[in-house]
Amino acid sequence: MKFIKYIILSSIVLGGCSSLFGQEPLGTQSINEGSVGQQFEFAIKKSNNYNDPQGRSYEVIPRTMMLNLKKNTIDSLNAVQNRLNSATDLIATQKNEINTLKTNLGSTQETLTDTNKEKDSMELLGMQMSKTGYNALMWSIIAGLLGLLLFFIFKFKHSNIITKETKNAFSELEDEFKEHRRVALEREQKVKRELQDLINKHGL
Repeated sequence: MKFIKYIILSSIVLGGCSSLFGQEPLGTQSINEGSVGQQFEFAIKKSNNYNDPQGRSYEVIPRTMMLNLKKNTIDSLNAVQNRLNSATDLIATQKNEINTLKTNLGSTQETLTDTNKEKDSMELLGMQMSKTGYNALMWSIIAGLLGLLLFFIFKFKHSNIITKETKNAFSELEDEFKEHRRVALEREQKVKRELQDLINKHGL
């Protein structure tokens, strides 16, 4: 009875493995050579046929060969698991690196944004102003100073004209005063001569 169960179990295992590794090429000369699929094909090739009383056919594989297959399969699965673990670790490492790069990229973007803001702004009296506002303020100040300059130039010219006119008026007044003084002096001298003539005439 145990022998029959062993045969049935072997058939099930071989059937499953044959479906998994049935595409592997033949050519191994030992149960410990080649891939797992090739080892199963080798075991099937070296197995014996058994027909039970009900007429069902089975492949009988020696126990030592089954144990070798089990060991080799477990070793292969462990190798695959190790590769899977390595790949998982690599993926986790790369994911951490990607997250780090994303964080650095975010910091770089923030720094770039701040740099662009500083580049596009100017500091005036401790306050940050946009370049447009700063230029508008500077041009307004320049225009105001230019207006004041033109105003003072106009006032200066106007004052200069008034000064010249005043000087001219004063000069004319001074000339008139000199002329009036000269006329008054001549008149006085004439009156004195006439008075002297009268004195002389009347013997006074």
